[in-house]
Amino acid sequence: MKFGRKRPAPVELEWEKVCRKEERWIEKRMTRKEPLLEKRLENLVPASLKETLDGAFCKAFRLIFDKGGGVVEKTLQKEKRQQDFLINQYANEIRQSRRSLRAFSKKAASSGRKNLFISGASGVGMGVLGIGIPDVPVFIGMALKAIYETALDYGFTYESEEERYFILLLISGAMSHGTDLLELSRRADEYMESVSLPEHYSRSEQIRQTAAVLSEELLLMKFIQGIPLVGAAGGVFDAVWMKQITEYAELKYRKRFLMTVFKE
Repeated sequence: MKFGRKRPAPVELEWEKVCRKEERWIEKRMTRKEPLLEKRLENLVPASLKETLDGAFCKAFRLIFDKGGGVVEKTLQKEKRQQDFLINQYANEIRQSRRSLRAFSKKAASSGRKNLFISGASGVGMGVLGIGIPDVPVFIGMALKAIYETALDYGFTYESEEERYFILLLISGAMSHGTDLLELSRRADEYMESVSLPEHYSRSEQIRQTAAVLSEELLLMKFIQGIPLVGAAGGVFDAVWMKQITEYAELKYRKRFLMTVFKE
């Protein structure tokens, strides 16, 4: 994105900073590093588990999008986040400094840390009890909660079909590697420019694609999480995956926010 000569320097500097950070984030994920535990146990995973996990993720997304939005929304402190955004927005309009721009990301980072703690504790608890695949709706609910909070902290909504498409792209991108990650990042950036659905868009197909990415990445650890007591080791990875999702979502929403500041 190019900035005009009359654009305030703080916006340009923050844009360059977030772009560099995103480049480093993507660079680290160009190749997938297979955990040692995964190498040792991958032959033990039943062939049918991938299909079962695909279905569980699809069902979880549909359930929350269609019926569970209100439940997730109750945990967001939505009105307070919207008020905090307006306060930060007003302060930035007055000061127009890097510090006032960073107030938005500080708020989002604080939300992310809380969600990581909750996700990790939930994952370990489920693992101790030997709950793996049944944990999927909880994991998806936590992921959507984290993204919804990030959206609100940067002044965006999350309820529309367009925003749900963007959110599914973020989750897919956060869990992808290599050329798949690059393509998903490109599609997310394209959406941030147009804020419109692609031609012939199908929500069910996008959910299916996102579910496939998640089940591919989480397959072994969800299998381990389903083993009582031992499953705690797999449950720990819930926090690792949540960190990936929240970091990537924060980068994209910050870029999107700075784009709106630039256009004002």
